[in-house]
Amino acid sequence: MSRLTQLIPILDWGKGYQRDDLPSDLMAGLITAIMLVPQSMAYAMLAGLPPQIGLYSSMAPLVLYGIFGTSRALAVGPVAIVSLMTATALGAALPEGASSGEYIAAAAVLALLNGLVLLALGAMRAGFLVNFLSHPVLSGFTSAAAFVIGLSQVKHLFGVSVPRGSTVDTVTGIVGELSETNLTAFALGLGAILLMVWMRGPLQKILEKRSLSPFLIQLLTKSGPLVVVFFGTVLTTSLGLSETNNVAIVKDIPLGLPDVSTPFFDQALWLSLLPSAALIGLVGYMESVSVAKALAARRRQKIDPNQELMGLGMANIGAGFTGGYPVTGGFSRSMVNFAAGAATPLASIITATLVGLSVAFLTPLFYFLPRAILAAIILVAVASLIDFKSIKHSWQYSKSDGSAQVATIIVVLAVGIEAGILAGVVLSLVLFLWRTSRPHMAIVGQVGYTEHYRNVLRHEVRTDPEILLLRVDENLYFANTAYLETRVQEIVADNPEVSQIVLICSAVNFIDTSAMETLEQLIDNFHQAGVTLHLAEVKGPIMDRLSRTDFLEHLTPGRVFISTHEAVKQLREIVHADGFDPVI
Repeated sequence: MSRLTQLIPILDWGKGYQRDDLPSDLMAGLITAIMLVPQSMAYAMLAGLPPQIGLYSSMAPLVLYGIFGTSRALAVGPVAIVSLMTATALGAALPEGASSGEYIAAAAVLALLNGLVLLALGAMRAGFLVNFLSHPVLSGFTSAAAFVIGLSQVKHLFGVSVPRGSTVDTVTGIVGELSETNLTAFALGLGAILLMVWMRGPLQKILEKRSLSPFLIQLLTKSGPLVVVFFGTVLTTSLGLSETNNVAIVKDIPLGLPDVSTPFFDQALWLSLLPSAALIGLVGYMESVSVAKALAARRRQKIDPNQELMGLGMANIGAGFTGGYPVTGGFSRSMVNFAAGAATPLASIITATLVGLSVAFLTPLFYFLPRAILAAIILVAVASLIDFKSIKHSWQYSKSDGSAQVATIIVVLAVGIEAGILAGVVLSLVLFLWRTSRPHMAIVGQVGYTEHYRNVLRHEVRTDPEILLLRVDENLYFANTAYLETRVQEIVADNPEVSQIVLICSAVNFIDTSAMETLEQLIDNFHQAGVTLHLAEVKGPIMDRLSRTDFLEHLTPGRVFISTHEAVKQLREIVHADGFDPVI
């Protein structure tokens, strides 16, 4: 594959496009568009933007990702988490009382900055940065954010007015306004939720029993958002619910495609939005690349994580120039796109085309769409993101990971979205440094007369009082050198007969300069005490680095053995010339 086709993947898959894939791409594009049109309007509302901004974010970004992305099935567009982060970022950056026009313009700037950050990371091949977002932190963030998202939509479901604020303020506001609940709006929203849940579950089982084609089942069960939009709009229009029952509706959605324009430049605004854009980019990329990898693995395909940064970057730049807001790959839509048979990114381009046709000709039909229906769509979509099982699993397996996950949830709920994820990342790194600063070290012995050596506390093994076999189960670097030195000295002090120490490095992949100097200090100290230090099972890259220094000369008369068993054999000949046989 040439460098050009790596940068523009459509030149690769487009050149070899198979006609047989066209029906699958057409159907996948149609089903995803049916799901995306109502969802994108709902997510725009979640971001504090007019519904049409969600539609604008579902056209050019999808086309650009289809050109520059590497996943065959990823469905890019507005998603719940990024929408909430957008609302938080814009609310913090804009002055209170900012006009709708300023808010929309700032959202386009945020999308552009998000795209530029992702492009820069892609150019630096810095996809590894998402590794700092551990799964427990991301899961905790997603669960807490889903709760905040759901809470933000409850007011629309009840048809009450609650100012934007903290989680506690929102709950207090909703409880205080319950007596003012618009029962008609609530009935519409609750009915929409029940219908979508029924279509996702019981209806699918009914259709499967009737042996319908998988495509038809997907089309019917995944079109729940469009169905509730249709019936909600028809009921509101025919019964005049907006006038007689004061049901809040979407009202005017501009007809026609968005203009292509450069987001306005205001240095203060751009600088204030840049940190949020970077965080949104990392979170969105993490979610997107995780979904893309999972879907690619199912078909024995592969994606290029660094090129995914470029693809998502171009998608967000497209959103910025067409009046949209930040986008990324969505889990639910991507699963639908995949299950519907998307064979190539052409499915994404077809989806964008169908959304464009809706914007060009159909937006007047959404005038009487109740906001309670859009709230119901969001509530159903985010309900599956709250994952209590993951919290329990993380805590049972690792208290440090569980702590990071719980801390992320608490800070998101108590302080905010950005503070929560930053707290989770910082706590994960702190706990990682603390854990690796106290590496597990095991005294090992020989299993019977085999060449296997295991922890003396876990197995019945043969040991030698004069030969100490010590396995270090961690990379050696500046944060754990003090612990290493202290622990080895304590073990030697507790075993006064020891004359030979073998540090087993089978689990060590890296030794930094600080650790090397600590080892040299141990060699000198033990030499004065009549104890010789040796190394065993040192990996090639580490030996290469050690060989470039005078460390091996410093180690003498200690040696580097190729295996623990070889070290034991040769050292026994030295310390037990009379044929001593160690006991269990």
